[in-house]
Amino acid sequence: MNKDYLKLRKSAELLGAICGGLLMSLPATPQAAVAQQSTPRVNPCPRIFYEEPHNSRVVVPQGCPPNAFTQQREVQGGTSSQAVPSQQVPITTQPVAPEQGVSTPQVPTTTQPVAPEQGVSITPQVPTRTQSPSPEQGVSVSPPTSQSSIPGQSVSTPQVPTTTQPPAPEQQQAPSTTIALANGRVSVRLVNDTAANVTYEVIGDTAPRSLEGKSDVMLQGLNAPVTVTFQREDGGLLRAIPQPSSEPGMLELRLNEATDVGKDRGTMRIQQNGAVLLN
Repeated sequence: MNKDYLKLRKSAELLGAICGGLLMSLPATPQAAVAQQSTPRVNPCPRIFYEEPHNSRVVVPQGCPPNAFTQQREVQGGTSSQAVPSQQVPITTQPVAPEQGVSTPQVPTTTQPVAPEQGVSITPQVPTRTQSPSPEQGVSVSPPTSQSSIPGQSVSTPQVPTTTQPPAPEQQQAPSTTIALANGRVSVRLVNDTAANVTYEVIGDTAPRSLEGKSDVMLQGLNAPVTVTFQREDGGLLRAIPQPSSEPGMLELRLNEATDVGKDRGTMRIQQNGAVLLN
């Protein structure tokens, strides 16, 4: 009886050991499979090498079918195993699941530098330098111009128009008459010999006033230089005749009708030297 019990106990212990070993070996198998599945497979010849712009700018690695740029480099004597240094194309790979094929690498969009065979002309910017005048030189004002030292370009200097200052009215014509001023003052007797009303004004002293036909008015104590304007209210022509008086600082201005446009006058100016100008 004891012998049978010992055999049964040993059989049970042996069976337990076998089952425990099986259970311990089970996790190792899936982990190995997962390790094999997670190993990425990289495509050495991705499709992006045959799409623009890489098809015409990037050399494919050795062992891959040549694209357009690789064929062009081979014709020109270049090596197909070296890519252009200025065009580095980053390629990222993703793990491939067992049930999926090789995925196309994701290539970020970057600005590609110009290939060596494509020349680029860069025009340098030449700063304009202003020369300050010396103390003994006068300062001349001229419009700013930008000069370039690039060969083959001509710089034209803009033409600055010159303006001529017109002479003063007293320099263009001779005075109609000259009177003696009284302490720099003058009194004007304005006589309207026409039948129409005349509007007159002492610039800076009086507002426009009306003088009836066949009448006169005295403008006293005007400081020279002084300007008096006058015109007929009916739009007719006026002929002004200044008549100096024997009394210092007195002037009589008679207004008559005129038929010649060349003799029409509308302004009288008395200068500080007593010169009387009519315009």
